[in-house]
Amino acid sequence: MKHFFNRRETIVTEALDGLLLTSSPGRLARLDTFPEIKVILRADWDRSKVAIISGGGAGHEPSHAGFVGKGMLTAAVSGEIFASPSVDAVLTAIRAVAGPKGALLIVKNYTGDRLNFGLAAEKARAEGFAVEMVIVADDIAIPGINQPRGVAGTLFVHKIAGYHAESGADLKTVATQAAAAARDIISLGMSLSTCSVPGQAHEDRMGADEGELGLGIHGEPGVERIALQPVADLMATMSERLAARIDGAGDYGLLINNLGAVPPLEMGVIANAVLSSSLARRVRLIVGPAPMMTALNMNGFSLSLIRLDATREAALKAAVEPHAWAPVVERHEITIIPAPASTSTLAEVTSVSYHGGNRRLLAAVCEHLISLERELNHLDSRVGDGDTGSTMATGARSILSRIDALPLNDPAATMAAIGEVLGTSMGGSSGVLLSIFFTAASKAMAEKADLAAALLAGLDRMTFYGGAAVGDRTMVDALAPALAALRSGGVAAAANAAAAGAESTKAMRTARAGRASYIGEKDLEGVPDPGAVAVAGVFEVAARLT
Repeated sequence: MKHFFNRRETIVTEALDGLLLTSSPGRLARLDTFPEIKVILRADWDRSKVAIISGGGAGHEPSHAGFVGKGMLTAAVSGEIFASPSVDAVLTAIRAVAGPKGALLIVKNYTGDRLNFGLAAEKARAEGFAVEMVIVADDIAIPGINQPRGVAGTLFVHKIAGYHAESGADLKTVATQAAAAARDIISLGMSLSTCSVPGQAHEDRMGADEGELGLGIHGEPGVERIALQPVADLMATMSERLAARIDGAGDYGLLINNLGAVPPLEMGVIANAVLSSSLARRVRLIVGPAPMMTALNMNGFSLSLIRLDATREAALKAAVEPHAWAPVVERHEITIIPAPASTSTLAEVTSVSYHGGNRRLLAAVCEHLISLERELNHLDSRVGDGDTGSTMATGARSILSRIDALPLNDPAATMAAIGEVLGTSMGGSSGVLLSIFFTAASKAMAEKADLAAALLAGLDRMTFYGGAAVGDRTMVDALAPALAALRSGGVAAAANAAAAGAESTKAMRTARAGRASYIGEKDLEGVPDPGAVAVAGVFEVAARLT
């Protein structure tokens, strides 16, 4: 697996310097112990309050340094990727930020972190510092385990401890609130892939149709393999496991955490799924979805729940300086605002009528485009953005769903209706272009009942607005010769011309319109334009049925 880095030995320090260079001036700093001891701390810290220190191995960004700032961590201590920082590094951080009120260490429940932070705490106490340590063990993946892992729920403890420290509370109060919060947090994660460590060979242990439930944040195997399912089904399983660990009445805060590589689109689907699940009725506050405690590039997510009370709610809602903390929102219903009334609705341009031949032709064309979805997407993935098949199929499905509400006995009105449907449902530039094509063709057909001439008029308007011409490697390369042949030789001639036009795009090594215009000659060579292939398919179906 490929990564962006210079040398594995410097990736952590360079990433931390990148954070410092892109933070507001005067907000963050690092100690001059770099690179051996990597401590990021508040540049404005005056030691007048309890210091909150956390950290651990790198690879969980934005944790931990991303949460340093007013209202959260005072300092973060970083080790190498997935490796605990040394005792000396933690002790150096304590010495750097602990004042008369002392310091609280927040530690995830991994042996290396417990030992290194723990020994550092003991040494700091021997030097006269007031130090307390809270261990977070929120992972419920392994039932009955004596030492559950500390995972993303740790961020709730960062936030709550930071809130009380910022308000001026003493060390005992801050530690008590943090420890109580840690006891009331549960987390569970799942992933569709393992993570890949820069500079190391990567082997994904999961099959193409598998995921893992209950895996940790260092790439360690999940508790169980599960078959890839719709998100709603996966969420039902996770909600059931989490719900089994919450009892009694009361509301919870929910953190929806991206483990590193889930696209924002899919994280939105995950958020919708969890907030539509049986667990949602217990959720009142939501954090995320956001990448907050990641596992490098793991294609997974985790859910963390914390039991709420008035104090915790205030702590979680309080504004903080670090941008990595996603502001809390209260669970709410979706607001729906009526859309303005359209000046041209499908009902206004149609008067339902039936024509058996036209219905069969239109249905066959739509079904053929739907059948080409995968093939066209594959072609478009090589010369565009990979969605031509889906876009065409979406338009075809929309027309099929309305086919019995169309004025099929009136070609001009049918084309107007098709233009209306494609303009509202198909999306992308193809949807707009085809909507223009059918709308203009409808107008021409209403003025003179000549189908070939009307379609050519639609092509003229489409090319005027779209800017493409024959030779530009678009659907026009099939559509223009097909319509010219239709006028002079009929449907069979049009089908042959369309097929030849689509085939000709294979040899066009430069595209002058559409997404393919951004692709190099080498990638275009030998690949037909997917829009032209779709047009050829339409005329092939028309020739077969005519």
